[in-house]
Amino acid sequence: APAASAPLAAPAASAPLAAPAAPKKGAKPDAVTVTGAKAPEGLTVTAEADPELFASLYGQVSWLAEAAPQMAAPKKDKLGDRYTLTVLVKGAPQQVYQLYPHATGGPKAYRAAKQPKGRTTAGWFYGRLSMSETLRLSGVALPEKRDLMTGGIGGGERVAAPVMPDYNRDVDEFVTELRQLVLLNGAVVLTIAAGLAGMSYLIRRKV
Repeated sequence: APAASAPLAAPAASAPLAAPAAPKKGAKPDAVTVTGAKAPEGLTVTAEADPELFASLYGQVSWLAEAAPQMAAPKKDKLGDRYTLTVLVKGAPQQVYQLYPHATGGPKAYRAAKQPKGRTTAGWFYGRLSMSETLRLSGVALPEKRDLMTGGIGGGERVAAPVMPDYNRDVDEFVTELRQLVLLNGAVVLTIAAGLAGMSYLIRRKV
């Protein structure tokens, strides 16, 4: 007898399509270096060792990567000392900017077209008013300026250093003003009383 024909194998189920891989997020900057005329050699600030100072320094340039140029190139004799700030990720340079904290008309920043990770548009920007003080706190030998600690035209608001109220002086001033008011009121009352007494005397004489 002819052999029984084997049953046809069922077609294999198609494998499900793999979901697209999520885009990898770029590593966050973790260090900055500063070089320049009055900057000590090897000046590096890391996010791990000093997170607050790192945030202040990086904040001076963090907004420059994608910002549109704000001004024409200033004259060289109006810029003052130049400091180069390099942003690092795991030791590798990512962005490089030139800072001019004492430029005429306020701090300035420059973004070169050639960057460690490619090219961009060269441009000049108004820097933050706190640029000089931030560089000084990082170790650059610059004069102290505590009137402007944060903010500026380029990437923030102007924030003056906080002024603590002198409550003792306020109380003394209030007591002095109150005393003067009481004396003034007393003088007015005495003047009115003297006037009434005089009028009464004149009326009595006539009567």
